[in-house]
Amino acid sequence: MHWFTIMMTCIACINFLLLIFMVFLEKRKPQNIIAWLTVLTFLPIIGFVLYVIFGSGLSVRTRRMIRKKAISERDIIKNIKGIQTLEEAKLDGILMEDKELVTLCYSFGSYPIPGNDIKIFTNGISKIEALKRDLLNAKKSINIEYYIFADDKTGKEIMNILCQKAKEGVEVRLIYDSIGSRKAPRRFFNKLKKAGGKVGEFFPPFMHIRLINLKLNYRNHRKIVVIDGKIGYTGGINIRDDHMGKHKRLSPWRDTHIRIKGGGVYALQNIFLDDWRYCVNEKYPASLYLEKGYFPSPSIKGNATIQAVSSGPDSNVQKIKETYVKMITDAHERVYIQTPYFIPDDVFFSALRIASQSGIDVRIMVPAIPDKRTVYLATLSYLKEMAQMGIKIYLYNGFLHSKTLLVDDNKLSIGTCNMDNRSFGLNFENTMIIYSKDLNKQYEKIFNEDLKNSKEVGINYFQKKKWLTKFLQAIMRLLSSLF
Repeated sequence: MHWFTIMMTCIACINFLLLIFMVFLEKRKPQNIIAWLTVLTFLPIIGFVLYVIFGSGLSVRTRRMIRKKAISERDIIKNIKGIQTLEEAKLDGILMEDKELVTLCYSFGSYPIPGNDIKIFTNGISKIEALKRDLLNAKKSINIEYYIFADDKTGKEIMNILCQKAKEGVEVRLIYDSIGSRKAPRRFFNKLKKAGGKVGEFFPPFMHIRLINLKLNYRNHRKIVVIDGKIGYTGGINIRDDHMGKHKRLSPWRDTHIRIKGGGVYALQNIFLDDWRYCVNEKYPASLYLEKGYFPSPSIKGNATIQAVSSGPDSNVQKIKETYVKMITDAHERVYIQTPYFIPDDVFFSALRIASQSGIDVRIMVPAIPDKRTVYLATLSYLKEMAQMGIKIYLYNGFLHSKTLLVDDNKLSIGTCNMDNRSFGLNFENTMIIYSKDLNKQYEKIFNEDLKNSKEVGINYFQKKKWLTKFLQAIMRLLSSLF
């Protein structure tokens, strides 16, 4: 009894210290604190281990280093001839009606760049085939960054092309996320090094031991390719066979990716270089990247204006979430969402509720087949409340990995960010805000085609769930801020 009392006292003291740490030093949100206190109370020893692995925030030193390495997108772009000023961009056609959104994104460091040609891919195979062609045609540089770069058929095909281009003298840089690409052995990436390319691992584990990574809760979830500073790719599709639709249980796999030609590529280049400078501790001045041709003079390719918004745990502002909230609250007619995971915080939740109760046509599409059961249970819990508000809920017949937000007839977001707490606050993400009536109309057609392969569910669908499922949904919702 004596030892039990001592142990419980120690646990209580540790929990109290962690509470002080979360409240005053990390300044966490109340729901996150409550979730961790629940885990620490009911699983005292295991909970502490889980907190050390998953709960501890980025260190002040890491945040400072990431910010120190960052290059201001605006500082780069203002030195490129032919780019409009912000005032000129606001007065340019379609942006007149979205001045507030443009200004918000600009305050996050994102410049509105017109004249982009954008191609939308809705499956992995077509995207990979286009990417392979562009990589093979690269003349000067290839900058490529993926959350998952797998050592499988798809990964080997891309890696072989990167090695080939490196041997030809093209400057090739590759960033892969340590957790997302954990199944790919280092010898797989060393091939590129031997061919003359450069490789950076984002948040590598301690002593390069994969099982010891104190930053495993923070992932670089971005998918970025920039070729010769002129062609860019981003979206939801990773370099992996599963994303090509080869996972039988998650078939059909539906995703969204885009190919950009035009000045909008500069933003993707800038995001990549920020990550690269941190990964390899590169100290070149920003002017050198301009001199080396990473930001060539723009040429008008199309009629879409783009702002790229990036976010991550290195910032106290959840930039992508706030951009989404602004888009939703500005809506006049429709808000269409596609996401594999839907775990909103109170602000995002309220924005959708207000839009729906204001007469806006709000629709949310998620997969009918989950890849992560725990996250899906929390998703269903939130969707139940959405359905109670009159929001239309659709379950896609397969796995939907698309991360898109369509608003009215002129605003569209396509990127890497899911509609959940992890993507908004813990992951390094990016999304492209596209101002184009033509692209909106095109994606609205895609969304409507997806509806044909989806089932609309109402409140009865959620009420008919078994009591055990409802219980698990409640538990997963309580812990959802930890995912």
